[in-house]
Amino acid sequence: MNQVRTHHSPDALQGSVQWLVAFAAGFIAVLALHQPVLGLLASAGITQATPYATKAVGPLAVPQFISAAFWGGVWGIVLHALSRRWPVTPCFVVKCLLFGMVFPTLVAWFVVAPIKGLPMAGGFKPNNMLTGLCVNAAWGLGTGLLLALYRRSRR
Repeated sequence: MNQVRTHHSPDALQGSVQWLVAFAAGFIAVLALHQPVLGLLASAGITQATPYATKAVGPLAVPQFISAAFWGGVWGIVLHALSRRWPVTPCFVVKCLLFGMVFPTLVAWFVVAPIKGLPMAGGFKPNNMLTGLCVNAAWGLGTGLLLALYRRSRR
């Protein structure tokens, strides 16, 4: 008998699950690490931003922290795409932390801020710049840990 392969094969499903896990890892990392680090920085007087802000943003008027978590999920997919061939070692998580510290921060500073009519790089004020670097590094750490756990569980 001829076997018919469809796009619903187990391999295709497993591939789809990986991307969903990557999105979920980035989403959860915002809630579990990015926002608490923002809270620590606010408590230390480094930023005026508040964690888990519920101000409605965007065309769907979702709470600001949900919007941040969504974009964390999108960045989780980007990180997954970039890191698929990285071995899962302690260096994996460090690379993810550095990815988070650099790439989402640069995009926020030089793409998102001007689109929103805000000054680039937080107006180049050290506290604003430090905040972006710290919260995004925390996101990278969390996303990296979750991706590493998932990848190790599949061995």
